[in-house]
Amino acid sequence: MSPIVVKVGGHALHRVDASSPVLLDLADDIKSLRSTTSTVVVHGGGPQIASLLDQVGLVSEFVDGLRVTSTETMQYVAMALGLVNQQMTAALGHAGLAAVGLSGIDGSLNRATPLGGRLGQVAGTVRIDDRLLRTLIADGWTPVVGPVAGDDSGGLVNCNADTVAGALARAIDAEVLVLLSDVDQLRSDPDDPATALGTVTGDQVRSMMSEGSIRDGMIPKMQAALDALDAGATRVVLANGTRPHALLEVLSGTGSSTEVTR
Repeated sequence: MSPIVVKVGGHALHRVDASSPVLLDLADDIKSLRSTTSTVVVHGGGPQIASLLDQVGLVSEFVDGLRVTSTETMQYVAMALGLVNQQMTAALGHAGLAAVGLSGIDGSLNRATPLGGRLGQVAGTVRIDDRLLRTLIADGWTPVVGPVAGDDSGGLVNCNADTVAGALARAIDAEVLVLLSDVDQLRSDPDDPATALGTVTGDQVRSMMSEGSIRDGMIPKMQAALDALDAGATRVVLANGTRPHALLEVLSGTGSSTEVTR
């Protein structure tokens, strides 16, 4: 039974309370898949991080879709993501899913070296120790993983959630990686909705990256897709997580989405 990895982020996670339609549908979709596959959920938290930074008077800055993270900013990033993890795990549990929250630090699940320089405490490559994850999956739990990592000095590192999802998919040999945000599809021209792509190959993605037509927050999403495919995933799909029952819609091949193929 090959697992799937589902990343939920962007404004699809604008609400993380127990009555969130996105989380209620996600819980129902995962429960309906239990007889055929296990699921690992990775969450972002951009809106919550931005809100907390604004409250404490820190400016949000981005480089190529990655949040500039000073040592001071890292404290608030970890606080915001920790709250998202707890609220999301509670909401999924309330909906009847056997969910267990993991910070990314737990069991040394996520390890990374900060990029330093202007980006500060931002992870480059994320290394995964999947032992705890595989134990939880085998026992019937649905792990809910936050995108924080530990470094070699025992410090905290801010990871892009798409990057974590791709690394996890690679580590646990996931068959499918689903990237749910508030975006329907990848576009060949990011500013033109008419250029939405239903399918795209890995080579096309690399070419679009080098040309600059994949930019900002789409860069880590597409890099995560490439990483998962290189590791043997059969499908990587980008879709809008705010659509009703988005996960089942993706897996059934209906609705607007972009599938990245080898």
